[in-house]
Amino acid sequence: MGEEVIYELSYWAIASFVGYLLLIVGIGVYASRFSSKGISEYFVGGRKINRYVMALSAVVSGRSAWLLLGVTGMAYSVGAQAVWSVIGYIVVEIFLFLYYARRLRRFAEVHNVITIPDFFAGRFPAHANLIRIVLVAIILIFMAGYVSSQFVAGGKTFVSGFGMDPVWGIAVTAVIVMAYTMVGGFLAVSLTDVLQAFLMLFSLVLLPVLLISQLGGWQEVVSQLQAIDITLVDPYALAFGAAIGALAIGLGSPGNPHIISRYLSIENERQLRTACLVGTSWNVLMAWGALFTGLAGRVVFPELAMLPESDTENLFPVLAQQLLHPVFFGVVMASVFAAIMSSADSQLLVAASSLVRDVYEKIIAAGKEPDQRMLVFLSRMVVFLLVAVALVFGYVAEDLVFWLVLFAWAGLGAAIGPTSLLALYWKRTTGPGIIAGMISGAVVTMIWRLTDSLRAITYELIPGFIAALLITIVVSLYTSPPENADEDFRVMKGE
Repeated sequence: MGEEVIYELSYWAIASFVGYLLLIVGIGVYASRFSSKGISEYFVGGRKINRYVMALSAVVSGRSAWLLLGVTGMAYSVGAQAVWSVIGYIVVEIFLFLYYARRLRRFAEVHNVITIPDFFAGRFPAHANLIRIVLVAIILIFMAGYVSSQFVAGGKTFVSGFGMDPVWGIAVTAVIVMAYTMVGGFLAVSLTDVLQAFLMLFSLVLLPVLLISQLGGWQEVVSQLQAIDITLVDPYALAFGAAIGALAIGLGSPGNPHIISRYLSIENERQLRTACLVGTSWNVLMAWGALFTGLAGRVVFPELAMLPESDTENLFPVLAQQLLHPVFFGVVMASVFAAIMSSADSQLLVAASSLVRDVYEKIIAAGKEPDQRMLVFLSRMVVFLLVAVALVFGYVAEDLVFWLVLFAWAGLGAAIGPTSLLALYWKRTTGPGIIAGMISGAVVTMIWRLTDSLRAITYELIPGFIAALLITIVVSLYTSPPENADEDFRVMKGE
């Protein structure tokens, strides 16, 4: 192992991968009848998703290819220090499952909340339309980069796994995601997420176990890592500022709509405790699998130049190709593709729901009763257009995949995270405060990211989150809270 990688396409690998693709498209067709009933069914599964499906869907939609390709590559580069990048989101998402989601789900039941802008509009009705417009604009700006980055990651999967031309790889990824998302809606996305969760866990357990065993056991791996660089086995070798930046990745979870929308879909808020146990178990197992794969992979390829294109994001598929039987290699490549699709499809639904529900139904067609089937048709057309835009963007920004993921994660996390937390937990929060906080969080994130001297200090999510939090509080203190605040808090507390 460690020699130059040569692509040897196996019909068995291709067959197992294609079989997976046909299965998820079949799920989309199966879910299409239910999802065509109305906009609630299409975007949140009619709020009838059970605890296990919701838990796995929430977890895998938030991880994307960043976990399988990004975290493994990070562990390869910096060693055990990469653990801080997964601890943050695991801890934050435990809080979201147990507390945040309960309040949100109770409010959604009473106010017929389908989208995240719906929640803010219901909480601050006097400023509903302006909040919808501001929030939809923020979602579309950051989601365009997010979805396109997933398509680019799909292209990389086809390149590193099957030697396919990256242009065709990106196009195939986009077409597959578009097909089952357009047809099956939220139910199809949630059901495929369950399949994808098992595939991701299978790959992230199987690959490091086989790899470490072949290398002579964990102690041998540690010894060889120490010989390469002693800091690779020291999780505390990271500078304080860098550790804070890595932990802060978790701050993005309460602000990313493709994760939050899962909490709206669960059948009953009392099921969230079980969902937390399932989701957290999956988060921990997948995170450790990615970290151990990266660490053991550094022993196999001690020099970066030994990886295809000297790219750490190629580590996971290359190891799978060298270690596994072609059938299992096809399954592992399906798991990488699953991670990509579980985020891309969710993000497409969030963006489409923002346009159809929050702009068309609630603003343009306000006061009317649009036909539900027409709204579903319109939603499918919007998904198609969004895929086309993301596809073009992906070709333009092909080399920036994980920069785009972290930037979009930060922008959405800074704009929606602190404002949603205050809306759920601080009765004094006001509509103007929410609007000011969302705008400031998004703007600070963009400025910080585009300024080299600021970016060198810390991850842009941290200053963006703090700015949104403080500005929301300050503006709220100088403006009047909504008259319905007391009643809303009784609903959210379950009184």
